Amino acid sequence: MIRVVVVDDEALVRSGFELILNASDGIQVVATADGAQAADVIRRERPDVVLLDIRMPHVDGLTVLREIQTLPEPPTVAMLTTFDTDEYILTALRSGAAGFLLKDTEPEQLAQLVRTLAAGGVVMSPKASRALLRSHPGAYAPQVAEDVARVNLLTDRERDVLVLIAEGLSNADIGARIHLSAGTVKDHVSSILTKLRVAGRVQAALLAERAGLLSDGADTARDNGR
Repeated sequence: MIRVVVVDDEALVRSGFELILNASDGIQVVATADGAQAADVIRRERPDVVLLDIRMPHVDGLTVLREIQTLPEPPTVAMLTTFDTDEYILTALRSGAAGFLLKDTEPEQLAQLVRTLAAGGVVMSPKASRALLRSHPGAYAPQVAEDVARVNLLTDRERDVLVLIAEGLSNADIGARIHLSAGTVKDHVSSILTKLRVAGRVQAALLAERAGLLSDGADTARDNGR
C-alpha cells in the first residue's frame, strides 16, 4: 500500500485528491494538511509520497519541502501547481522535489503518477519541463555548455537510460523498455548521476533537457564540444 499525504491550503483540493486516490488500488491517503500543519503531519504519518502545494499563504511549499528533506528517511515529494511555468518549480526541483503535478491533472492519470513516484520515477513531462525552462531562460543559460560536456561523457546506453529517466520511468520500467535487468539499470543510473554530478533523477532530467537531449536538437547538442 502506497501511503500518501496531500498538502494544500484549499480544503476542496485536498478532499478532491483524497477521494480520487483512495478509490485507486494500492493507494491510501493517510492524511491531508495545510502548510502550517504539514511538517508535523508528515513526521507522524511517515508517508511514502507527499503531494505538496508550492504556493500557500502561511507556510509555503518550499519551506515545507526543505523541512521534510531534513527527516532521517524523507518521503518522495511532488509539488502541486496551477501553472507548468511556475517560477518556484525550478527552485523546488533543485531542492529535492521528485517532480511536479498540475492541479488539473486528469483523475485517471493521478494514481499512476503517484505509483511512478513511489517506484522512484520522475513526474515531469518533457513538454512541461521545456515550457518551464524556456519561460526562465536565464536560470541556466551559463551552464548549458558545461551540461552538454557532461552529457557527452555518457555512453550511448547511458544516454538511452537518461532519456527514459526524464520520461519518468522507474528502474524496473526502464529495464523492461530496453531489455536490461533491474540491477544493470541501477548501475547505469548510478554511473549517470556520478558523471553528470547531480544528486538525483530530477536534476539529471533537467540537465538532459538543458543539454538538448530531449529536444529535436538532441543530435546537434551531443555533437557540440567533440
